[in-house]
Amino acid sequence: MSSGIPAPRMITPLDPVIAQIIPLLPLRDPAVMTPQSARDALRELAAARAAVPPPPVAEVADTQVKGAAGPLAARVYRVSRQKSPTVVFFHGGGWVAGDLETHDRQARLIAIETGAVVVSVDYRRPPETRFPGAFEDAFAAVRDVFARIAEFGRDPARVGVAGDSAGGNLAAAAAIACRDAGLDLAAQLLVYPVTDVAGNYADADANARFPSRAENAEGYFLSRAVMEWFCGHYLDHPGHGTDWRVSPLRAKNLAGLAPAVVCTAWFDPLRDEGRAYAEALAAAEVATRYHHGAGLIHGYFSLGEASEAARFEAQRARADFRGMLERGG
Repeated sequence: MSSGIPAPRMITPLDPVIAQIIPLLPLRDPAVMTPQSARDALRELAAARAAVPPPPVAEVADTQVKGAAGPLAARVYRVSRQKSPTVVFFHGGGWVAGDLETHDRQARLIAIETGAVVVSVDYRRPPETRFPGAFEDAFAAVRDVFARIAEFGRDPARVGVAGDSAGGNLAAAAAIACRDAGLDLAAQLLVYPVTDVAGNYADADANARFPSRAENAEGYFLSRAVMEWFCGHYLDHPGHGTDWRVSPLRAKNLAGLAPAVVCTAWFDPLRDEGRAYAEALAAAEVATRYHHGAGLIHGYFSLGEASEAARFEAQRARADFRGMLERGG
């Protein structure tokens, strides 16, 4: 049975602007990386753009949402006070790094381009809190936003989840948990998500299922070795990699999930598992839009100010997400 996910017609060369940016990007040497250095590097990258004004929204407010073990810091972005969709957003950073500051611009752009109230959640990170802590926080946060929807977009029929990379992984897993709990999400935006960590990116047989792990193992910012490093910090035991809460592609049943926008990047070791998840969703008759990210690398949603190709692809995905959120109402 066809998944309905079209294959790219051609291999587009690496965007020349991004090719110049890659040597400037952090998190490329797992041999010397520590959790704190990874966190510092992403914060420094965000701070380096301080001279460029962030995309303007009407209101930004810090708040808290419920996590699995206590309150979590969160940040709310609004473009208006009108009744609107609500999006719970989870930042990337390999579960280990990333925070409200590093993904401030991404959250703003979702709010601006979808009209939604965006609730960006600072979930607990490893190694201090290992799997399934981040997943449990993500699901708890979505449940709390549903319960307090009057404080956010005020429309329980138009609640979505979104995230990039490890955040896309959390959004995907939270969407499955929401379905199982009877919480009806309107849409999910999964940006170059982690979907299958069985083998922890170290097992040759597991890696062989996804050719992009070899084709893009290194040289394009995110490397396969760095993914192995991230998994080593998030998972207490390699066997956890087959659990759907960290590998949503391994969930037994994807039917009935919220409509999904799935984005990958052509020059990304995660490309093929992201595409496989889009195909699995479509095969389960979940309305799915797939963007294959021609010429782009992992992290391109943060590169739109420099790369026209990155900006255009991210805008197309957010437009699809907006459409799904609106139809949810």
